[in-house]
Amino acid sequence: MTGIIAVTSEGPKMTDMVDPRFGRAAGFVVVDLATMAVSYVDNGGSQAMAQGAGIQAAENVARAGAGVVLSGFVGPKAFQALQAGGIQVIQNVEGMTVGQAVDKYKRGELAAAEAPNAPAGGHKG
Repeated sequence: MTGIIAVTSEGPKMTDMVDPRFGRAAGFVVVDLATMAVSYVDNGGSQAMAQGAGIQAAENVARAGAGVVLSGFVGPKAFQALQAGGIQVIQNVEGMTVGQAVDKYKRGELAAAEAPNAPAGGHKG
């Protein structure tokens, strides 16, 4: 399995927790599965936006070169923007560290989503 994945994260390390929010996540840990090289994309600018945070976050993920994103909840506009960019969306990934999420993905335990799982304008709850 090769490629680059982005995981919504509360911090820049593999030991940080997955941020359940996509559009307003603190940032994205970007992992190259071929080399396991890790980088971090700060998403702080999206957190301050009144609307459009998910679309901005999708652009950040696309710029990082990711083909897959792992997150907890993804709204309809962000989901559509990711799909338009050819980025696969895997949802309901929360309550674990970024490293645990990456391991689950590598083992084939996470399935791609067919539709968004959060309402427009915010995460479920």
